[in-house]
Amino acid sequence: MPIRERVVEEFDRRFGARPAVLVRAPGRVNLIGEHTDYNDGYVLPMAIDRAVWIALDATSDTVVDVVALDMNERGCFDLNGLRERGDQGWLEYLKGTAWALQGAGHTLRSWRGVMAGDIPVGAGLSSSAALEMATARAFAWAGALAWDAAAMARLGQKAENQWVGVNCGIMDQMICAAGRQDHALLLDCRSLQYQLAPLPSGATVVILDTGTRRGLVDSAYNERRAQCEEAARRFGVKALRDVDPVQMQDLLPRLDAVTARRARHVVTEIARTVEAAAAMHAGDAAALGRLMDLSHRSLREDFEVSSPALDTMVEKARQHRGCLGARMTGAGFGGCAVALVDAARAECFAADTASAYIAATGNEPAVYVCRATAGALVEPV
Repeated sequence: MPIRERVVEEFDRRFGARPAVLVRAPGRVNLIGEHTDYNDGYVLPMAIDRAVWIALDATSDTVVDVVALDMNERGCFDLNGLRERGDQGWLEYLKGTAWALQGAGHTLRSWRGVMAGDIPVGAGLSSSAALEMATARAFAWAGALAWDAAAMARLGQKAENQWVGVNCGIMDQMICAAGRQDHALLLDCRSLQYQLAPLPSGATVVILDTGTRRGLVDSAYNERRAQCEEAARRFGVKALRDVDPVQMQDLLPRLDAVTARRARHVVTEIARTVEAAAAMHAGDAAALGRLMDLSHRSLREDFEVSSPALDTMVEKARQHRGCLGARMTGAGFGGCAVALVDAARAECFAADTASAYIAATGNEPAVYVCRATAGALVEPV
């Protein structure tokens, strides 16, 4: 049964009534622009056709009551009692979003709901941001709040940073809130302004989950971020976004070898991301694929956040005749790769690449042929 229908049916069973509305918020994949967000650079994500769904109706008390089907759990919290984080797992993302909305001056109305999704957790496809934006959409509907995608994305980020305690950038919440069907977004992480970038005709995006998870990512992320900040300080700029590739060549001798590699990745990756959006506007899938290939090499050699599993997956993807380009996506050290593929060969590519990867590693991958979808929405039941 489709998730949309399942949450509606389960709402009826649990609460003895039909839900008033459905909210849906998608996961995302970043086509290019990795580790550029916290350097005030550009990213190029797209919302995917995997999502968190909530069937809900408004209530007259102050308690938010939610059934999470995927966890087979039920949780609730009082809107008048959001003082500090608890230890309630998935419910903390809902509580944190409510806390951030209240902190921004919004008056919230309570609701009850049933929630489920099909975004793999821990794969780097933004299941947490989708949950935050679905929650924000639910509160916006229940309380008749205006939906401003950028403002809601910032509040979702605040919830994750300050309530949940994960130091994420703005990209995930922004694409989950503002995605557009058949497009990626070229997002300026400094201003939060964005431009739509159409997917080239005849090409599709395939996500390749290596079946490995990112055990080293927290410490490595903090180390890379500190190295980037040190490079910017040595260059005399606010962030590495303020250095172009030509200037960088003159500035790199100021840095030690490791920090220089980190800076080189960020500066060239920002340039590649802008070029990739231009290629998409020109309908040049081959150019977009080449830029994705260069991005992976830079992430592997200069930023050093790839892994043997990711490198193998990218290698096997590129060997397929339907592949136009491939790269790791996300923070690194495991999780997913993303490939741009000839749409006519997408299913064959998915099956062949998965088989080649299994033969090489013994890991069981998951492969998703994806469509670009809209961001968080309210839909009728």
